[in-house]
Amino acid sequence: MGTLDGVVALVTGAAQGIGKATAVRLAKDGARVALNARVDDERLVAALAATGPGAVAAPCDIADWDASLRMVQQVQEELGPIEVLVANAARMTMKPFLEQEPAEWWEQVNVNLTGHLGVISAVLPGMRKLGRGRIVIVSSYWGVIGWENATGYGCTKSGLIALTRSLGRELAPAGIYVSAVAPGVIDTPQLEVDAKAAGLPIEEMHKIYAKGIPAGRIGRADEVAATISFLASGTAAAYVGQTLHPNGGEIRCSM
Repeated sequence: MGTLDGVVALVTGAAQGIGKATAVRLAKDGARVALNARVDDERLVAALAATGPGAVAAPCDIADWDASLRMVQQVQEELGPIEVLVANAARMTMKPFLEQEPAEWWEQVNVNLTGHLGVISAVLPGMRKLGRGRIVIVSSYWGVIGWENATGYGCTKSGLIALTRSLGRELAPAGIYVSAVAPGVIDTPQLEVDAKAAGLPIEEMHKIYAKGIPAGRIGRADEVAATISFLASGTAAAYVGQTLHPNGGEIRCSM
């Protein structure tokens, strides 16, 4: 018996990294999981296989609010009312501020921040009808401390923390609990963007980041997924509007 037995969960950005690990963990804990990704390619097929029987694909670019609404409706037709949303999808471009094209800035805003506003808007009516729900938003510690050459990404991730606080206060009286995680450096394909920007092999990038972490290593996607699964469970109501920081001790703050 799992902590999420029978619960329908939607994970955005689930084709790889933290999203894929979260889909696998939620399924292990008993949830029926829908995996969103921008495109339906071999990565999503592999993530579905890893998640196990009963998982369904829900491809769409969440920057398109109309597509998000259709995607949510499809999931609810296939699996039933969505009780858990993990807002994880993200884009990241690493460039000095003055070198970043406006289109690159807006792509990050339109996916990381406003894209999830669309998905949340789409799932909320069903959660209100159920009288319960959990929304776990995946931010980043770069949204807490900022990071050079990642202005757009950091701003959007900071915005997600503010969104968590505001929605947490607004929705908790309706039995819908909103919380967030702000992972530190995690071993996911997204680190390849960092390595490319630094002109380093991915293995060297791992070593550089690990030097600043008291735990002596970068994090794993399954560790973040375990935190998300806890927040998605019915035992985490005390964390309304709060952001947890799985980062190996690299930063310690109250945000």
